Amino acid sequence: MEGRKGLLFCCNELPFAGPKDSFMDKTRFTDVASEAARQRGCEIAELLFNDDDNVFELVLRKEGGSVDLQDCESVHRAILAAFDRNIEDYALTVGSEGLSSEEADRLLGDIDE
Repeated sequence: MEGRKGLLFCCNELPFAGPKDSFMDKTRFTDVASEAARQRGCEIAELLFNDDDNVFELVLRKEGGSVDLQDCESVHRAILAAFDRNIEDYALTVGSEGLSSEEADRLLGDIDE
């Protein structure tokens, strides 16, 4: 991840402790996420998937504008609504292109002071 920009905003959903073999359909996930992002005027900049833990990291971008927290929340909620948490076993992070993690840590440290 060296040189890659980190997440500016994110929404996390902890994994459901269901059966280990209940993995999410990646194609359907991508379709749902793409449509939800499009409805907010965004597009998917990056989609990372960890097969071992069924973890999705979705990074949004908005042409000619900035992705805001409402964009991330809307996409996150659309994905939650599309998949049954009693069946699917996944963790989800939705964020935006933006600050590196080091920059975010520095800014958050400044706020605490």
